[in-house]
Amino acid sequence: MADTIFSKIIAGEIPCHRVYEDDKVFAFLDISPLSKGHTLVIPKEPAITIDQLSDESSAAIGRVLPRLSRAVLRATGATAFNILQNNGVGAHQAVPHVHFHIIPKFADGSGLGIGWPARQLSPEEGKQLAATIAGYVTGT
Repeated sequence: MADTIFSKIIAGEIPCHRVYEDDKVFAFLDISPLSKGHTLVIPKEPAITIDQLSDESSAAIGRVLPRLSRAVLRATGATAFNILQNNGVGAHQAVPHVHFHIIPKFADGSGLGIGWPARQLSPEEGKQLAATIAGYVTGT
């Protein structure tokens, strides 16, 4: 994986406003925040998308993401927030390193705005798709 702005932040080559660090995870304030407290949570493991991330690094992020979310809420006074994680350029991933956004939502409208063009899932389509996905999960 090529050097990214995140790998340079982890290495201390680029300054940041760090809020958390352990042996697997690094968290810091976004330099272009959508709202006060917008925090990025990244694995130290170099992986571009979450499907490439090891189970160990995934578990480490899973352990600290709720704690970091609580801290952001307490520090900002927000009562709502989004956690956003994009994978690939087509899904709006701007930095090719796995990262999660904790984005507080405020009454003034700051935070993440989402369009959600939902569609209907037929019972037959759902049955077939669920079976196919489950087969890949179990390796059958």
